[in-house]
Amino acid sequence: MTNLDIAEVARRSGLPASTLRYYEEKGLIASVGRAGLRRQFDPGVLPRLALIALGRTAGFSLDEIALMFAPDGSPRIDRAVLAAKADELDATIGRLTVLRDSLRHAAACPAPTHVECPTFRRIIRAAEAGELAAGDHPPAGGRPRR
Repeated sequence: MTNLDIAEVARRSGLPASTLRYYEEKGLIASVGRAGLRRQFDPGVLPRLALIALGRTAGFSLDEIALMFAPDGSPRIDRAVLAAKADELDATIGRLTVLRDSLRHAAACPAPTHVECPTFRRIIRAAEAGELAAGDHPPAGGRPRR
């Protein structure tokens, strides 16, 4: 397969050319040359960009992602790092689930005001105690009750 110029890589990956140049500057991808002023990339850059996008979506920094590639460009992903990130995501999902359920309850609560709702008061106490902050666990019971 022939090399792809930066505009084609941008089109296929959905990334702006400026991001591709930045990734190249960070050592995440490498061009194979130029045609005129346009950078040229091996078609193998597309799966690599997909892995980078997946890592970014999972919350990895670009520096962490860079460590997931061997010097020859092949993936070299530490399973313990993946497990730790999965644990972080589980904690975030737990907090967001509590927050979502709390918002749904507050929106539909039959109490005349939120301050009269025992569930809403419990949510506020949990927030005051920092139990809904990043890195902490949701309040006991996991989900607010009516």
